[in-house]
Amino acid sequence: MRYKNIIFEKKDRIALVTFNRPKQLNALSNALFDEFSDALDHISVDEDIRVLILTGAGDKAFVAGADIREISECNALSAKLFAEKGQRVIGKLQHLSIPVIAAVNGYALGGGSEIILACDFAYASDTAMLGLPEITLGIIPGFGGTQRLPRLIGTARAKEMIYTGEMISASKAYEYGIVNKICSPESLMSEVNKTAQKIADKGRVSVRAAKEVINNGINAGLETGMAMEAHAFAICMVSEDAKEGTAAFLAKRQPVFKGGLFS
Repeated sequence: MRYKNIIFEKKDRIALVTFNRPKQLNALSNALFDEFSDALDHISVDEDIRVLILTGAGDKAFVAGADIREISECNALSAKLFAEKGQRVIGKLQHLSIPVIAAVNGYALGGGSEIILACDFAYASDTAMLGLPEITLGIIPGFGGTQRLPRLIGTARAKEMIYTGEMISASKAYEYGIVNKICSPESLMSEVNKTAQKIADKGRVSVRAAKEVINNGINAGLETGMAMEAHAFAICMVSEDAKEGTAAFLAKRQPVFKGGLFS
């Protein structure tokens, strides 16, 4: 598929997807979702990719929400189908086996914030603004915002954000735990890439196992989560990366992980 609404790049085991509708502030359309879904499918089967970074084209927006012109023409059925498509694609993002980092370079509203909530974590420019303003249009978040936001920041804060539709600053998003770090606009991508490279240099099996156990265990009981952890730990221990990591430690050298599954 040729991409018109996103840019897909890969370098040094790190993939970068840039939402590329700068004139529309990178608003989410049916066509963009189709392209993003296709890119995620390719990323999911590329064993060389260790980390995915998401950002927006231009200096104004990460993603400023759904395409209002497009959704204004929806009837009940097409609105439901559009919401389900967004949920499906963003769900695919959340369930990628590799870590996903959002580089929030501007407005991240509605679907933009919902994408961030499905990432493993986010860094934001100090000029970024986040929020779920759908209520001001007479609708509600439709791509998972009513479900993921309360799980991340707590029900009361999520209700306040969703009921009022007000935007919050990057510093407030940091306080709430929506973003992990605030950077200057000029340093945002370098900081994200620096962290992505640290992760990409780690063992492929262990990073993927950690993500799976955290994501699956967070909604399970503690005993179930502990059992998941023990099972994943055992799988990691027979990987080539674990053999390299322990050998490097004993030899007092830096490990060179090659991503091998089993020794």
